[in-house]
Amino acid sequence: MARYVFITGGVVSSLGKGLASAALGALLQARGHSVRLRKLDPYLNVDPGTMSPTQHGEVFVTDDGAETDLDLGHYERFTGKAATRQDNITTGRIYQNIIAKERRGDYLGGTVQVIPHVTDAIKSFVLEGNEGVDFVLVEIGGTVGDIEGLPFFEAIRQLGNDLPRGDAIYIHLTLLPWIPSAGELKTKPTQHSVKELRSIGIQPDILLCRCDRPIPADERRKLGLFCNVRESAVIEARDVETIYDVPEAYHREGLDTEVLRAFGLEPGPAPDLSRWRTVTHRVKNPEGEVTIAIVGKYTGLKDAYKSLSEALAHGGIANTVKVNLDWIESEIFEREDPAPFLEHVHGILVPGGFGQRGAEGKIRAATFARERKVPYLGICFGMQMAVIEAARNLAGIPDANSTEFGPTPEPLVGLMTEWTKGNQLESRRADGDLGGTMRLGAYEARLKPGSRVADIYGSDDIWERHRHRYEVNAAYRDRLEANGLIFSGMSPDGSLPEIVEYEDHPWFVGVQFHPELKSRPFEPHPLFARFVEAAKAQSRLV
Repeated sequence: MARYVFITGGVVSSLGKGLASAALGALLQARGHSVRLRKLDPYLNVDPGTMSPTQHGEVFVTDDGAETDLDLGHYERFTGKAATRQDNITTGRIYQNIIAKERRGDYLGGTVQVIPHVTDAIKSFVLEGNEGVDFVLVEIGGTVGDIEGLPFFEAIRQLGNDLPRGDAIYIHLTLLPWIPSAGELKTKPTQHSVKELRSIGIQPDILLCRCDRPIPADERRKLGLFCNVRESAVIEARDVETIYDVPEAYHREGLDTEVLRAFGLEPGPAPDLSRWRTVTHRVKNPEGEVTIAIVGKYTGLKDAYKSLSEALAHGGIANTVKVNLDWIESEIFEREDPAPFLEHVHGILVPGGFGQRGAEGKIRAATFARERKVPYLGICFGMQMAVIEAARNLAGIPDANSTEFGPTPEPLVGLMTEWTKGNQLESRRADGDLGGTMRLGAYEARLKPGSRVADIYGSDDIWERHRHRYEVNAAYRDRLEANGLIFSGMSPDGSLPEIVEYEDHPWFVGVQFHPELKSRPFEPHPLFARFVEAAKAQSRLV
């Protein structure tokens, strides 16, 4: 039987519940236990697929094509366990399913209510598919007291009674703010947060207290007394130098020990955290630095590219260098010369995105990288813009463009359905609307033997995750290859270009998929490892 850990938040949002959940999962794994991590999101959107990255952050895509919360990226990076569509659900999805049942008459004319129908649906989601798993960690989005979160809190309260005694515990993540004028950490916000949690019937077993300095013993005792938890279960979650310090920091404070004891289990031998120490040592002791320019359209919110920045950090770990990120809004290059912004960088990365805004700036960034021989990695939209750049400036197709921006006589990029058919294009989404023509999830690609990417992957056959509805038009392949842009990766049926590269460039690769989604600190994605390696070589030339 699986044991359940419910992680809730209080005081303020953005305290790092997802990171805490991922770190706890890594610690339990290090002790020899199997884990599964799930996220319950209280918002009414069916999934984050149509939400603005500037509001919600990146959309993390799983192998089976689910568009999920970015916290699932933390789960995968820290545990190495691939998430699925069954690991993230929203209020919108739950209500959508319930209303569909009601319309079909499944409730036989009965009144459909939040309790028991909505809470039962949440409980079913939490409990399904956990056979053979030792611990299921369930993060509830938002903070206690949020109106939209009440059905989720009620559901996990009920689960505490439904499950066998001792098979469910609650961790509450809160903030202990430092008040400079008073010269002390304040416990009152946490006390009020726990009071709110207890008012809906949930007594936390462990308090995980975010702070920027040590918690004095008197304050620990006060929190334990007023919040009705053991003093040893008041865990300090202090700010750390790198997120990869978190598992060892939480272990030092006794989080994993307290979790096991809350279940009545003896902790046993200390976990082996040597691989985490190796990672953090490399992060903190680099042998050099490189600067990568990220030329995007959502640079004001770094969470919009969370997996991307982490994958670049993993590339730095693989090469023992610090990767400095220079975030540049691509629209700037539509008004100004890119050279002053890019002459100092050792690599240029153009990430994915949707829409015309900033597209011409990304094309100019690709031109700069190609002409100046600066390492370039184009991801999804970044690959498409590199292809349009080659068509315009090398292949003599000045009108080359994407049909995403409107009608064009030279559709170098267009909706997949505009020129291709077949199962390769079937959406992984159950619903239609904006996602109906999207290519979501893991798909196979065949690499050209002897190409740069075949050497990088060490294979001629790969599987990578996609999230897009536009593709490069393979009808232009011959004209582009005649001018140096090689189509080095194609779908198995040969209809969809997956990777392009220049043979006469130090390192210039464009990919239609999102390799950042599969990178791990212990297993950096080979494309990012080699891209940072090329940037490292470039740093010696600049």
